[in-house]
Amino acid sequence: MPVENSGLAVLSDQLVLVTVLLYVFAMIGYALDLGFGRSRSRARAAGAEAGADAGTEVPADAVLATVGGGTAPPAGGAAGPAGASAEAVEDMEAGEAAGRDATAGKEPSSWASRAGTVAVALTWLGWAAHLSAILTRGISVNRWPWGNMYEFVVAMCLAAVTAFLFMDLRYRVRFLGAFVTVAAALGLGFSVKYLEVQAGPVVPALNSYWIAIHVSAAIIASGLFTVAGVCGILYLVRKDTALRLPSREDLDRIAHRAIVISFPIWTFAVIAGALWADKAWGRYWGWDPKEVWAFITWIAYAAYLHARATAGFKGRAAMIVQLIAFGCLLFNLVGVNVFIGGLHSYAEVPG
Repeated sequence: MPVENSGLAVLSDQLVLVTVLLYVFAMIGYALDLGFGRSRSRARAAGAEAGADAGTEVPADAVLATVGGGTAPPAGGAAGPAGASAEAVEDMEAGEAAGRDATAGKEPSSWASRAGTVAVALTWLGWAAHLSAILTRGISVNRWPWGNMYEFVVAMCLAAVTAFLFMDLRYRVRFLGAFVTVAAALGLGFSVKYLEVQAGPVVPALNSYWIAIHVSAAIIASGLFTVAGVCGILYLVRKDTALRLPSREDLDRIAHRAIVISFPIWTFAVIAGALWADKAWGRYWGWDPKEVWAFITWIAYAAYLHARATAGFKGRAAMIVQLIAFGCLLFNLVGVNVFIGGLHSYAEVPG
């Protein structure tokens, strides 16, 4: 059965390619900003080390002053922050001066300062093209545009980029831009190369309003899980000397927030899937491979949240559990559809 509007279907395919290019250019901009932009961590570390060399522990607010510009001490050698002695004030000033010296002559070039802003703008343009690609494909076939594996992966990449953009507005996590955009570009490239199928109608089992409920929830949760997975990978590979990368504490916090939001959404998706299965096949649960791995993924993320809340089981250990859960998610998405048959074989993976 041909598509209702082949022109929109072709436009959707072209918009996906445009989206990949925009995400790649955005990734380059984020990388330039990360590599050559201002490094708050480097200035903060330099000030702290100088204070330590002087034999005085530098207060946190004094270290922050080395980044944002120090404040002048009170006239007449009065006590500094928190009533510090004159000697402590002098040591703090020495630390601040050392921090300024460490970053002197290393101010980012104007192009490097603008690279991050341009990257964010390109990401929003890519997001708009990405959303348009999904909408035009849906309109071209007059159905919800996630009825096969290709469409699901495209929508999941959009959810990941959307999560990053809104988290950046709320928490200022631009440093993740290079990694999220490259993940989205690779996901879209993989789907175009290996998963793309011609736009068309879906099997009768998918002609249901449940696809707008169950699959939409799974897409949103998967996008958030992807952002958390990126944070987890960075957490494990990050070196202590990589001052321009986000700290492990920041990565841990962002991953945890993303999973706290996405876990109840995934729970709802599993429950909605069971309700849909009862309507379509007359039973809530049948141990279909897709159902089993969706439940395994749920258990794995529940284990992460439990581990994260358990004293003494945080940091690297909890992050490894999170990445195991992310691996379960990816296997549920790709492995089950490609290697294991079942009632969910409508994924239409090209042979």
